[in-house]
Amino acid sequence: MNSKLSIPVLALGVFGIITTEMGVIGVLPQISEKFGVGPSTAGWLVGVFALVVAVTGPFTTLFTSGIDRKTVLLVAIAVFAVSNLVYATTSSFAVLFAFRIIPAVVHPVFFAVALATAVRLVPPEAATAATTKVFAGVTIGFAFGVPLTSYLAENLSVSTAFAFGALVNLVAFAGILTLLPSSPVTQRMSYGAQVRILCRPRVWLTILSVTALFAAMFSGYGYVAEYLGDVTGMSGSWVSAMLLSFGIVMIAGNFLFGALLGRSVVRTVVAFPLLYLLVYAMVYVAGPYFVPMVVAVSIWGVVHSGGLVVSQSWMGREAADAPEFGNSLFISFSNLGITIGTVVGGWSLDHLGTHRTVWVGALFAVLALLAITARLSLERTTGAVGAARS
Repeated sequence: MNSKLSIPVLALGVFGIITTEMGVIGVLPQISEKFGVGPSTAGWLVGVFALVVAVTGPFTTLFTSGIDRKTVLLVAIAVFAVSNLVYATTSSFAVLFAFRIIPAVVHPVFFAVALATAVRLVPPEAATAATTKVFAGVTIGFAFGVPLTSYLAENLSVSTAFAFGALVNLVAFAGILTLLPSSPVTQRMSYGAQVRILCRPRVWLTILSVTALFAAMFSGYGYVAEYLGDVTGMSGSWVSAMLLSFGIVMIAGNFLFGALLGRSVVRTVVAFPLLYLLVYAMVYVAGPYFVPMVVAVSIWGVVHSGGLVVSQSWMGREAADAPEFGNSLFISFSNLGITIGTVVGGWSLDHLGTHRTVWVGALFAVLALLAITARLSLERTTGAVGAARS
């Protein structure tokens, strides 16, 4: 397998999936209007997707662990393409909601297989760099997939926006089909060997920290369109431009945090929730002011991008002996965090007002920092006990 071609193809597939998963965020106001539902109800299109990923991720990853890796990737991306076609043609919110559930089932499998495949393609010392390149598909999805979806919905129609998502996934399907060789599983780990990592207390603290980090990130970002419109007073076109700006700076942030992780995983992980606390303080203060908020969005995007590669590296540290299952745990619990964040963020939007939604994110960032601190404390304690026994 040629990593020079294969890793970009995997990133393209990730881009297609992120355009489907997160593109909805930029069009929630248009969906609310078209289907006659409130903002918090429309927000469940983000939350239910993430919840299904969280619940099914480890099980679907285990179930497909003996299937050719290329076949798994192709089936997953095809499901996303078909779902987007349904989004583009339905006039029923219930149907739209149902077809947010279906692709969510295969989402974690694609990510787990793509990340593990990228790591296998390169020497151990290049694993972080390979993971960062695959995650570039996420940041490019935020940079271009999400804002372009928003732009098409604002200037043409919601159906056109979702047709774009279908096209992206079809192109990704073609790329995987033609450029990624078959990859049969020759040495399959038993279910028991993979699940056994859950017996480690440190894994559960890592899971808690990942969940809290993503809740912190998406309780604010999940309603960024409403925030920019209601608090800053931006028009739909300006909101699309801000989403584009947010995503573009995420590309730089992705590689910045990848470089920082290469120097020290622990220091970077500890710093991340602290940075997010500062970001939310800045966004709250700048919110009512147009120009300061334009600057704040750029800084927010740089920091936001780090949550993906930082959390995956943090989880991978505890699951090196079962990487695909570990990746599925990361995907599942990060999406659980997205669900919690969007639900609580939606509640705060309805009951506290749009401007105060960032307070929720700040509280989750504090929880994440506490979980990371407890996880490191436990590592030092077990390490000291092990050294004393030896």
